[in-house]
Amino acid sequence: MGGTIIDTSARRRAVAKTARVTIADVAEALGVTKGTVSRALNGYPDISPSTRQRVVAAARRMGYSPLAHAQAIRTGRVRAAGLVLQLEQHDAQKPFLADFLKGITQGASVEGWTLTVATADSEAEGLETYRRLIDERKADGFILPRTRLVDPRIALLREANVPFVLFGRTGNPEGCAWFDISSEDAMREAVLRLAGAGHRRIGFVGGDTAFTYAHLRATGFETGLTEAGLPPASGMTVTGCTTTEHGRGAAGRILDMADAPTALVCATDLLAVGALRAARERGLVPGRTISITGYDGSPEGAGMEPPLTTFEVDQLAAGTRLTALLIDRVRGTPPEELRETAPAVFRQGGTHGPLVSDNHRENRQ
Repeated sequence: MGGTIIDTSARRRAVAKTARVTIADVAEALGVTKGTVSRALNGYPDISPSTRQRVVAAARRMGYSPLAHAQAIRTGRVRAAGLVLQLEQHDAQKPFLADFLKGITQGASVEGWTLTVATADSEAEGLETYRRLIDERKADGFILPRTRLVDPRIALLREANVPFVLFGRTGNPEGCAWFDISSEDAMREAVLRLAGAGHRRIGFVGGDTAFTYAHLRATGFETGLTEAGLPPASGMTVTGCTTTEHGRGAAGRILDMADAPTALVCATDLLAVGALRAARERGLVPGRTISITGYDGSPEGAGMEPPLTTFEVDQLAAGTRLTALLIDRVRGTPPEELRETAPAVFRQGGTHGPLVSDNHRENRQ
């Protein structure tokens, strides 16, 4: 007996495909208007934070996602955060990149945003990449890591009137929102801890002075000396260092002084790793006849023997917070209201200890 065979599984798939959750469904579930849902999801300031959170949570729970193309036409936004990584920089945030990106994507996901990532091999290529992403409307705003005192990326985005948030600070704060770690406070604390352990001669290995962090950490180090009642570290400070080898060379010059320090504070873990090598080459024992403190909380420092004493930065939390601030900036919050800092956390390792002798050269082993 003949007849038509109906593929019921295909029909179910077709029905499921057309049964897309709409903005009206979300509005009905919450007992509000479609306009309220739309304005809440798009971050309009006339919608209270509590209402927006309810709408976002309901939309996520019900599986509602706006059609990106239609939304971009309606609002002029693509709901995407932009990030350009300049690979020529000495570490390009590589030790922390996975956590940093995870934090950004998690922060974006909470608001139904995405992340647009691009790379560049030079500063000039990086600026051209920003221009291209702006022209092609690939992002509503940008997160800028590794900020400089004079930063051409900031000038470009200011001129283009494109929202941005800094992971760091800069020389001219006009129009800038930021999230930063108060690394100057960490350097101050490092000095005070060493002074409290009996160290009176403390040296400093600083970073590349083109970057804002280098100035902040050098200032924090000097503040620590002043508060500890110690004289300026004349001759025991070297700045402009970026790599492990730079740290090794700078620390070596300091440790070869006639009246060498018994402790070193380093602006980054990379520099501290180099300083540890220089100390060992001179017969010094980290944590006993020389104390060395870093900053970053890098896996490389944690994996050393003994583990590096350092100040740890939560890169995951930083990425998440930066995304939230950028979205607020895109939605119109003034940049002056979006400036936050968080502390780095001291992590005791084996490279930090009390003064063994007033002259560490007598205690080499």
